[in-house]
Amino acid sequence: MTDKNRKILTRINEYADQVLEGIDPQKVQISYQLEKLKPVMEEIAKEEGCPVEDIFMLYMDLASEASVEREKKFQSTMGNMNTYGDVMP
Repeated sequence: MTDKNRKILTRINEYADQVLEGIDPQKVQISYQLEKLKPVMEEIAKEEGCPVEDIFMLYMDLASEASVEREKKFQSTMGNMNTYGDVMP
């Protein structure tokens, strides 16, 4: 992930933390969540000179990539814990 893309993802996530505060993402439709994120995506699209749909697709890709990175780190940590756990009585 490039620095530019990481900044875009961080910006959208920070906005999401504000506008989706208190909303359970497991219980609220994705379409509603995305509608709440539309203003920041429109703002970024304007700055980048591209359609908002491009920012939406970029966000979805970056969010997926970040999720995979978090899962890899988690699995690595769990693997290290299991390794040490096997050695200890």
